[in-house]
Amino acid sequence: MNLDMVPDITMRGQDDPHGRSSAERPPTVGQLATRIHDLTARPGDWWHLVRFSFDGPVRVRLDEVDGIQLWLTTWPPGHRTDVHDHAGTEVSTIIAGELAEVRITAEGVTERPLRANRVRVHGGGRTHELTNPGPAYAITLHANLAA
Repeated sequence: MNLDMVPDITMRGQDDPHGRSSAERPPTVGQLATRIHDLTARPGDWWHLVRFSFDGPVRVRLDEVDGIQLWLTTWPPGHRTDVHDHAGTEVSTIIAGELAEVRITAEGVTERPLRANRVRVHGGGRTHELTNPGPAYAITLHANLAA
């Protein structure tokens, strides 16, 4: 048995012993979703930052760690975004209330309710519009790759 490779195998996950630097990879969609899931489990870390305004959504930046930006948004009743897409990948979840999403594709226009406790991925050039159709505020948490 040739044991010449044993040192390289035992170094797996450590710095390259030959002095080469490894390229850092951006966080995956799964890592963004995990960060959102973990954040929802700790409302004491962000609930005190929730702000309400009838003039429009209030966006509060929470953190930026390991290339991931985190923020929360409070949506007033009846608010509607402009039609837009997300240049990068964004992951979000609704903490309170409800939003409705209108998606615009080559196949047509569809509308669906977005309810609490589901992680959603936005991006990939998908065009959409969000509305708060309810009588109460909606609160969302978001994560995306830091620019």
